[in-house]
Amino acid sequence: MSTQEQSAAATTQTQSPDVVVVGAGTAGCYAAATIARADYDVVILERKTEDEAGHIACGDALKGADSFPEAIPKSKLEPAFTNTGVDHGRFEIPQEDTVLEIPIPGELAVIDRWEYGRRIIEGAEAVGVDFHYDTVVNNVTQTDDGRVTGVEAIRKGEPRTYEAAVVIDAAGSLSVLQDHVDFSESTFDTNVNYSHFCSAYREIVHVDEPVEWDDALVFKPTERAAGYLWYFPRTDTEINAGLGFQMTEEPMKLVDDLKRDLENRPEFAGAEVEDKLGAALPTRRPYDSAVHPGYMAVGDAAGHVNPTTGGGIAGAAYAGKYAAEAAIKGLETGDVGEKTLWEYNERVMDHFGARYAALDVYNILSTAIDVDDLMGLLAAMPGEKLAEALYSGSTSIGPKLAAESLYNSRGHWGTIWNFFQTKRRADDLLELYEAYPHHPAALEHWQERRDDLMEQVYETTGADPKY
Repeated sequence: MSTQEQSAAATTQTQSPDVVVVGAGTAGCYAAATIARADYDVVILERKTEDEAGHIACGDALKGADSFPEAIPKSKLEPAFTNTGVDHGRFEIPQEDTVLEIPIPGELAVIDRWEYGRRIIEGAEAVGVDFHYDTVVNNVTQTDDGRVTGVEAIRKGEPRTYEAAVVIDAAGSLSVLQDHVDFSESTFDTNVNYSHFCSAYREIVHVDEPVEWDDALVFKPTERAAGYLWYFPRTDTEINAGLGFQMTEEPMKLVDDLKRDLENRPEFAGAEVEDKLGAALPTRRPYDSAVHPGYMAVGDAAGHVNPTTGGGIAGAAYAGKYAAEAAIKGLETGDVGEKTLWEYNERVMDHFGARYAALDVYNILSTAIDVDDLMGLLAAMPGEKLAEALYSGSTSIGPKLAAESLYNSRGHWGTIWNFFQTKRRADDLLELYEAYPHHPAALEHWQERRDDLMEQVYETTGADPKY
């Protein structure tokens, strides 16, 4: 070891909590709070300052507002719920000169995401979670057999080493931690690339007069099928206005779509804009496996987002809970191997992962059809059936309904037929994901069956392979 290396080693501070969580978002805070409630020592490493922590780009719409894990009770979060009167989606389809009012199942709310972020941090701190802000993780440590043993970081300019029995990766989309782990000896999903992700941009817009649609989540397609605009009312005069688009698209051209639409909507005349932010989020199926000896990924870092809507808050909270409970089991038994942590994968798939995988089929379909045909399809479908397709991954469409949809969509019959065929493929995939394997040794065979189904999806939709 050189003199310089010896000096660096001497000044590096080392801490040894039971669990290290990287990222102070929803999944990270719920994971850490669950572990702390079980009387284990847990630290969250957050790259932002204490003042900025919790401030992220988000649409601010929360589906599943009625249900959160008990580690941070919903009552602590409710002050961040600024609009609980939303109850449906409003789909504006200019190509068809149509507005669809679509019921959305479950409890909805629009939130102040920064206030919500502060609330979950306070909730985790209240049960004993230690937060280290201004901390950037730059490496993951492993034993010779591959087990993750901690992370290396820079905290306020000083090197830090964190040794832990379990590392929980809640570092968000395209997590840099995964670039540093050797996953060759586990089932952890490495079939991930930037094309599986979406860029999002949003502004908080203040208007003088109350909007007429303060009880709705407003969606509108961009001029290409690659994205959509949203207008989510935090209040009747404070609107989260944004757009999401695949990373394969040029961002500035699509941001211009949002600017033009804002300028052309009379309700935004003279509006004041503040707090502009962008972010990335997954628009893909959940990771096949998000576990590795000593390591789990949660939330956006594991693809835990509804790929058709971008919603992921409630799912991330439960992913954090499930990962934490698997970590606690490992701490209690002294075994943090892949088999011990595997139950986390199963619980995610059982709760929401299977649905999200089926929903991804409709994303794949959207890449293969013209935007006008896609809008014609949406305009032809009854609202309640469209809501089922967007949120449950499946919908019951009988011959009578199919015939009515075909009648209502003259000129888009090929697209309607393609959708009905795609729906069958999505149902097949949902059934397979609901039979997710109970142990890692069975994953490879399950993946082979899944990949066969995906080949049928690509053949049916005409889309290029996504995975």
